[in-house]
Amino acid sequence: MARWPRVVGRQLTRALWGALFSVPAARRYFGRRFFDSIPHSRRIGLHVTRVGRRAFTAGVDYRDELVGNPYTGHLHGGVLTTLIDQTSGAAAFFSRSPPQLVATLDLRIDHLRPAAAGKGVEARAECYHLTRHIAFVRCVAYDEDPDDPVATSVSAFMRNGPVPLGRGFRR
Repeated sequence: MARWPRVVGRQLTRALWGALFSVPAARRYFGRRFFDSIPHSRRIGLHVTRVGRRAFTAGVDYRDELVGNPYTGHLHGGVLTTLIDQTSGAAAFFSRSPPQLVATLDLRIDHLRPAAAGKGVEARAECYHLTRHIAFVRCVAYDEDPDDPVATSVSAFMRNGPVPLGRGFRR
């Protein structure tokens, strides 16, 4: 069997991913698959809310097992850190077509206040700058009002190349 030249394969992959990601429902489906492929995000119950071209919104619902202080009922800081890191990573991942595998290089979080007791938290991350090897992302986590954030972050992700179509997202 004849093999396609590597350049043709790359162009085909880019065209297929581009066609897939022009459909909002497909972006949301792959966003869910991305989160489901990470065991830790499945365990704490991260869920996708919205997926845009360079923005990604996800949340975590309030559960007693995620509480950091049982006297106040506030979510644990590690849950917020995980939500912010994975939402920011997803924004970096989906910022290009085809999506690029990424690894966290730097993550700086400012915890501004505790999340409201008994409330879930949502995070919105936006990839605001791309270089050849690095994606820069801002993220805001909030419980009720996006203008009154629980935490904000700035992060950098190393881009490791496109995801092969055959690989997909595995559990």
